Amino acid sequence: MRIIRHADCRPMPWKNGGGVTTEIMAWPPAAGLDAFDWRISMAQVASGGPFSVFAGIDRTLTVLEGTMRLAVEGTENRVLSSETGPYAFPGDVATAAELIGGAVLDFNVMTRRGRFSHSVTRKTFAVPGKLELPAGTGLVFLVSGSGRVGQAGASTLVEAHDAVLVETGPASIEIEPLQPVTLLVVELVGA
Repeated sequence: MRIIRHADCRPMPWKNGGGVTTEIMAWPPAAGLDAFDWRISMAQVASGGPFSVFAGIDRTLTVLEGTMRLAVEGTENRVLSSETGPYAFPGDVATAAELIGGAVLDFNVMTRRGRFSHSVTRKTFAVPGKLELPAGTGLVFLVSGSGRVGQAGASTLVEAHDAVLVETGPASIEIEPLQPVTLLVVELVGA
């Protein structure tokens, strides 16, 4: 288990040059935007417009703050907010966002088809509990709140926008919230 502090994550320009994203983790490490097998990031979206196109990539977007209308080629427009769940779509089709009421903070997971697949689920802990991660690589991202996370009785304090990486699941992570915590749980499975 490895803690990834938000303050240690690297900012990178968007592929289309329209903004900046904070890369939480990518595989292989330090892979460029056309070479990753998987990538997890968070972005501040200040204005609407087209998304970067990523050939051969599957994507899941979760809005952490704000509201946007997402138009993905071949599907209905979808309104996403901090109240809606993660939304999966292909990263290699025309996609555009319209912001509703101001800037949006979002969380992105991208995997290269044929190499990895992924899922993203939202969970909330108001009392201590355990989070079970299946085989493979898992990342737990703290959307809000703070608490202690650990294994086998050893724990570390984590705060909003920190992440916990587990590279060799299955694993059981103990969650002890200091206040209610909302998490995004990312499961990455090699093909």
